[in-house]
Amino acid sequence: MALERKDVPENRKWRLCDIFKTKEDWEKTYKEVDAKIDFQKYEGKLANRDMFKKCFEDMNSVLLKLGFLDVYAMMNHDQDTRSSEANALVSRIETLGIKFSEATAFVTPELTALPEETLKAYMADKELSEFDYTLRQIINQKPHVLSREIEELLSRGGKVFGGYQNVFSMIDNADFCPPEITVDGEKYTLTHGGYGLCLQSKNRNVRRAAFEEYYKVFMRQINTITATYSGNVEKDVFIAKTRKYGSAIEMALDNEDVSREVYENLLACVHNGQKLLHRYVKDRKEILGYDELHMYDIYTPLVENAEISVDYEDAFKIVKEGLKPLGEDYGKLLQRAHDEGWIDVEETAGKRSGAYSVSVYGLLHPYVLLNYQKTTNNVFTIAHELGHAMHSYFSERNQPQTKADYRIFVAEVASTVNEVLLLKYLIKTSTDKKLKKYLLSYYMDMLKGTMFRQTQFAEFEYIAHEMAQNGEPLTKESLCAAYLKLNRDYYGDSVISDDEISYEWARIPHFYRSFYVYKYATGIISAVSIAERIYNEGDKAVADYFKFLSSGGSDSPTELLKLAGVDLKKKDAFESAMKSFEDALCEFETL
Repeated sequence: MALERKDVPENRKWRLCDIFKTKEDWEKTYKEVDAKIDFQKYEGKLANRDMFKKCFEDMNSVLLKLGFLDVYAMMNHDQDTRSSEANALVSRIETLGIKFSEATAFVTPELTALPEETLKAYMADKELSEFDYTLRQIINQKPHVLSREIEELLSRGGKVFGGYQNVFSMIDNADFCPPEITVDGEKYTLTHGGYGLCLQSKNRNVRRAAFEEYYKVFMRQINTITATYSGNVEKDVFIAKTRKYGSAIEMALDNEDVSREVYENLLACVHNGQKLLHRYVKDRKEILGYDELHMYDIYTPLVENAEISVDYEDAFKIVKEGLKPLGEDYGKLLQRAHDEGWIDVEETAGKRSGAYSVSVYGLLHPYVLLNYQKTTNNVFTIAHELGHAMHSYFSERNQPQTKADYRIFVAEVASTVNEVLLLKYLIKTSTDKKLKKYLLSYYMDMLKGTMFRQTQFAEFEYIAHEMAQNGEPLTKESLCAAYLKLNRDYYGDSVISDDEISYEWARIPHFYRSFYVYKYATGIISAVSIAERIYNEGDKAVADYFKFLSSGGSDSPTELLKLAGVDLKKKDAFESAMKSFEDALCEFETL
């Protein structure tokens, strides 16, 4: 029976009173914010420097309290999703957020319409320095902003353009009928999560049956999924051409303030490292002792019964030890997180599943949600989520409000740096040969699943959009053929790329957020490169890393990564990550 929240010790629950002491205080602030969401007096007047300054200051003031209201409502809901009162708070804050968005909808179009000289004058004004990066982005977007009538038309089409993602979501969730398999008298239901568990089963017959039956669901719907995905790609191409971009990928990267060179460098460098993945797959085949290795054998654990199974307090101590290379002050902050109500630890009845970190500008501290269990993955989850929390902590204390929030492109870097540092510590200090093999395998699988697999996904997106851009029809045959070729290229000859794997593209929800998955790959490559540098160079690398942690969203994400010694326009970071994979592979082979 699930633990009830009232039975959890106070030191294992987050302190919402650090945001609002009571719900009455929340209500009072809600009314204050609601009354202040009125910016009509600024509309049509942003060409006046003083009106621009006052408008943004007023918006920031509202956003600050809106953030407090939002995070308090969300966390109340997530600690007990059954609470009607908490659900009501979430609904009300969503309504207030929409009201704010509507009230400020004039700002970006009006600024974009201003002469570039005016915007550059604002950027050069020291009293407006908080807004200089925002203004630079607006200047960069000017060539792609259309007439007011066309902009309004495109805005109205937002729900239509997002319809492809909604259709796939219905196929993949609402209308998904999980198949059931029976192997050796035992039944398995292949929900999306259940399928993943079956692929890690010790029983090869379970893996094979799960693989074959799961893909049959997508094969039966392949015509509908093809029409949905091709429509999504064509939509991207249409909007890119309408906005005067050379391609859909150029538009997507421009919106992220990332150079196309980064994307193409990722594909080229991971291609160069494919031989290492081929070697890993060959080792896997030999270790498992199969004459033929299939795609359903790729996720089977190579080392069994070597889990790190410790209670939360011991897990936290392990994490602190693993992160000692980041310095004494970082360790003190970790302890504060433990002692001062930053972390909600236990799985309880009605609590949201999974884990996350959340913070908004002006809070006393970030918060972390866990559902801790005694597994290796959960130990690493502590390190991961605290990485997010510390990134927010340093950014919010070193940047003004408009520059404190970092982009998705760099969002997974700090969390993954923590994971890699913890892995390196555990591998280095482990005296148990079996545990060391398990940890090396864990690390290689992490890199395989993110650095290689997400780049494979990114390359498929690149190919599909290029085909559409060139007027080539996106059919089920062409898409499956493109994906199957990629799979063979990435995994090599030691594994059979079964026919079913050619349909894998048809089950990936992230493909409906075009050119998103590459950020997972660049994120882990950046993180591994930073962690390796910290281990090899010590204090200098740590100091540079803290510059990055403190940079928030003050510049383009690729420029900010340079603060930590990572230049994704060059090959060094990619080669460092590949070398880290190779070192783990060599040590694993030696053991």
